[in-house]
Amino acid sequence: MHEFDIIKRYFSKLSLNNRNSLNLNDDVFFDRSKKGSGNKKTFTKSNLKKISQSLKQEQKRFRIHISGGDTVFSNKLSFTIICVGFSSNIIFRNKAKLYDDIYVTGNLGDSYMGLRILKKKVSLRKDFNEYFLKKYYLPELHINLTKKLFNFANTSIDISDGLFADLDKLINKQRLSYKVNMSNIPISKNLKKIILLRKLKKINFVSRGDDYQILFTASKKKSRIIKRTFKSLGIKISKIGNICSGAQKSQIIDEKGNKIAIKNKGHFHNF
Repeated sequence: MHEFDIIKRYFSKLSLNNRNSLNLNDDVFFDRSKKGSGNKKTFTKSNLKKISQSLKQEQKRFRIHISGGDTVFSNKLSFTIICVGFSSNIIFRNKAKLYDDIYVTGNLGDSYMGLRILKKKVSLRKDFNEYFLKKYYLPELHINLTKKLFNFANTSIDISDGLFADLDKLINKQRLSYKVNMSNIPISKNLKKIILLRKLKKINFVSRGDDYQILFTASKKKSRIIKRTFKSLGIKISKIGNICSGAQKSQIIDEKGNKIAIKNKGHFHNF
């Protein structure tokens, strides 16, 4: 099928209500701006229909619009996404303050277990497989929380590379450190069951990335408003530690009160 026929048949309708859509040769392909490459084996009618339906659902869910894109031939299926957004008020990294509390939303580690299942590194019951794979493919994004963060957060980041890797990024230009208690790091009931059953280490799951939960710091004086806000939104929130002076090294404390070292803090982009 010709590339223009693919766009017209499966994707052009997705941008009909967007006044900002680009009137280019290759009109649309994904969220904001999208480049897709593939071939007859990957760009089957069935797959194209699934992609189109998924994009429609995501547009409605996150109130976003397609603006432009391109399609090219390739031996491998790949997608490149460019998202454009605007904001007059931003919560920056590297704005943590000494003695701030450290908070994280939701649960950590489920996505990494899902990845291990996909890589056939672990074999679980069918219901566990379905649960962890869903957490990997469909991460929980707390979009309704973003505007509320301005009321209490000093600095914030989403957890994509891993809890400790992203915590380091959060304060990497400041003369600060952190102290995190492993017992306070939230995990799901399902992950807790697997860890206990297989005698695994919690620390090997909570900082491997792809969680997409929100990590932020806030003054201790903001604890009440934080509790009220998250209760009203129905979002799980956990205080996992606090910001310390840079005169001491960052610490991770286990359930017995001992300092522990971590070999893999998360994902690092090496080139």
